[in-house]
Amino acid sequence: MPRPIQQPLTLFGVAQRGMSAQLVRMNAASSNLANAGSVSSTEAGSYRPIRPVFTQQFDAASGLSTVNVSAVVRSNAAPVKEHSPNHPLADANGDIWTAPVDENAEMVEMLDASRQYQNLVEALSTAKQLMLETMRMK
Repeated sequence: MPRPIQQPLTLFGVAQRGMSAQLVRMNAASSNLANAGSVSSTEAGSYRPIRPVFTQQFDAASGLSTVNVSAVVRSNAAPVKEHSPNHPLADANGDIWTAPVDENAEMVEMLDASRQYQNLVEALSTAKQLMLETMRMK
């Protein structure tokens, strides 16, 4: 369940939450990439990719909407079974289980999260500049 917002949101609060969400996306993708190609002797012991789950949070006081990370869950993608009887982790049948990580998809996810993060930094920088210009006008 999303946390209630105590004070009305500002542009800075929305951007901060968005940046935090993008960091979670990047961390999940990097964890998945780090475990790509990992091998296990059992299907149950194989690494499963992780995915963040986001929820929207609306602030009625300000009319702004933001994002929360509600959970990070394991994917239910099935590990890839390979027959490799000479592998040290092979089971009695000579099979090993490889993590079901699509490296290309993870790289795209990481690049997209990075670009979104950069966009939010740019939005904050622009807002700061506009506020400074407004103060100079007085």
